[in-house]
Amino acid sequence: MAPDLERYSKQVLFAGIGEAGQRRLLQSRAVLCGCGALGSVLAETLVRAGVGFLRIVDRDFVELSNLQRQVLFDESDVAERLPKAVAAAEKLRRINGGVTIEPVVVDVDHTNVLSFVEGMDLILDGSDNFELRFLVNDAALETGVPWIYAGVIGGHGQVMPIFPGESACLRCLIDRMPEPGTTETCDTAGVIGPAVQVVASLAAVDALKILSGRPETVVRTLTYIDVWDGTFRHLNVGNLREKGDCPACKKGERSWLSGQEGSQTSVLCGRNAVQVSPPKRGAVAFDELASRLKEAGDVQFNAYLLRLAPYSTNYELTVFRDGRAIIKGTEDLAVARAVYSRYIGI
Repeated sequence: MAPDLERYSKQVLFAGIGEAGQRRLLQSRAVLCGCGALGSVLAETLVRAGVGFLRIVDRDFVELSNLQRQVLFDESDVAERLPKAVAAAEKLRRINGGVTIEPVVVDVDHTNVLSFVEGMDLILDGSDNFELRFLVNDAALETGVPWIYAGVIGGHGQVMPIFPGESACLRCLIDRMPEPGTTETCDTAGVIGPAVQVVASLAAVDALKILSGRPETVVRTLTYIDVWDGTFRHLNVGNLREKGDCPACKKGERSWLSGQEGSQTSVLCGRNAVQVSPPKRGAVAFDELASRLKEAGDVQFNAYLLRLAPYSTNYELTVFRDGRAIIKGTEDLAVARAVYSRYIGI
């Protein structure tokens, strides 16, 4: 075996990949949208497998409650208040120095999603909300880049590979955003680590098939698994695109990519927190902001974020370089916007 493939020797021996497939993996480029529970498992699996370039885009930072299921993080990341993308990249570089990891600490929206997706061979879903998934679906259809939808709640989850123009897209399956209160969330149902591991592993298998040059071996179904009940089902979605009249992949509608759909404020699942984004993004000078806020509460900051615990309220604000803030202590969007305006002043 060639010396440059020694690290991957057991994977090269596997007939489904082989030496040619491994060399394809080493030249491949993937973007991961979200690096929480599913995303951290996907990132580690693909980096160990030798995916040549992985861009990790995530808006959030590491908290203690993440450690139960988000495998790339530890207590030191919580103490250092590191963004998930940065903490993940540091761990992954220690795992495999032969691949390129690009962490991006930003909220993916209609203004930037194409810049993250273009030039990639695959988009991976590590998100926890349908707003981002519908946006990724639009971006994939627009660019022709395949993506893998994945989600997990409680003890169950689902995976569906999507090949633009060939297979059913997410909106063939789910026409519109679920109405509030109609679906389970991690707030109402929780989530267990084994479900995350299994669902992410199924998504990673499809990713390896695609990136090693074997997309024809991908089973183009919606796979549903419940690790607690021990049930596993393949749901045939092969005819959804042909029989349906999907506004996205059949009619070319890009309502999420155009900005017609989507919001600048969102409740973060299981966090008692709301993310607020300013209408116009810009680089925040943390030293100046800290000076302005020092009389308002306890202020701490590092290279990636600034945290304010106001003296007069029970809220906590975490401000990122691009002006976004996570307001902890409420799930009321109006309250979160008011707190943001009060202290950030935008």
